[in-house]
Amino acid sequence: MREKAYRSVIKTISWRTVGTLDTIMIAWLVIGQLEFAVTIGGIELFTKMVLYYFHERTWNKIKFGRIDESDIEYQI
Repeated sequence: MREKAYRSVIKTISWRTVGTLDTIMIAWLVIGQLEFAVTIGGIELFTKMVLYYFHERTWNKIKFGRIDESDIEYQI
């Protein structure tokens, strides 16, 4: 079972949206300056999106923890 690259792209964008909002909120709480927190979140958005995409594609090639459904014998 494999995932297509576009699925990894969509997962990357959705995860980074959540992660970036989290980073902005934490930075705002720690620093107290919303503008600076948004700057941190904006930089982090792109760097982590690229890292996550390649991380996801690498894990897609690894068989560890995966079961190929065609190898499973069904009992009736």
